[in-house]
Order: sequence, then structure tokens, then C-alpha cells
Amino acid sequence: MSTEIVELVEEATPYLSAALTTYGVAVLGRAEDAAVGAAVEGTAGLGRRILHLVWRRRNEEGRTALESAVQTAAEEPDDTDAAGALRHQLKRALREDAELVRELVKLLPASGGVTVNVSGTRAIGAQHVGIATSGDNTTIHPPKQ
Repeated sequence: MSTEIVELVEEATPYLSAALTTYGVAVLGRAEDAAVGAAVEGTAGLGRRILHLVWRRRNEEGRTALESAVQTAAEEPDDTDAAGALRHQLKRALREDAELVRELVKLLPASGGVTVNVSGTRAIGAQHVGIATSGDNTTIHPPKQ
């Protein structure tokens, strides 16, 4: 199996998990919902689009296998074997369809970038943080040597 496919599946996995958590087993049958879509577009919405893309490109047997893997993974979200079965279906689809690989590459955010979302009064967001403080009259004492 090519390294590119393995990397694509690894990149897609968090989005698939978010989609299953948000939509459950209905993820494959769910149509775009503008109200929900705006709130989850960066995570669950992208995962749903990935699953729909793969599902549309599969034959009847492939669709059935994907639906089964989605259902099991949605019903057993803490089961690593169920998640692995879903990743296996994605890998299989990518191995069999070079155009699907190209479409998935376009769909996934460019790797290497970092997005940090924070909200709330005095919220702190960072990719790497040493000491962070938020609040009034905060005192930071140097470490004792």
C-alpha cells in the first residue's frame, strides 16, 4: 500500500470520527443542513463529505461494506477495531480508485497548517505554550533552582 494512501487515511481519520460523533449512523444518508453545516463544517461536515465522496465512488458491494463499517464505528465509538474497519474501507477505496485519491487530497486541508480556535473571556489558544496566564493580578514565580 502506498505511503500516500496511508497518510491520507491518517489525515482523514479525525474528520471521520467527528462526523460519526455528530451524525451517528445517519452520516451517509444525511443531506446538507445549512444551520448545522456552518457550525461543524471544519470537522464533522468535512468527515461527512469524505464519507459521501467515498460512498458515491464505490460499487454496490463496496457501498455495503462501507455502510457496515460506518454503522459499527458509530454504534461503538470507543472500539478501536471498529474505527480500524472504517479506515480499512477507506484505504481499500483509495487503492482501487486513483481519481478518488486526487479528490480526497483536494478536500482535505493543506497539511502543516495549524488552526487554533478559542472563545470566551481571557481564553488562551496556542500551538505550543510554556507558561500562560489569564486573569487579573496574576503573579508568576520563577521556578526554584
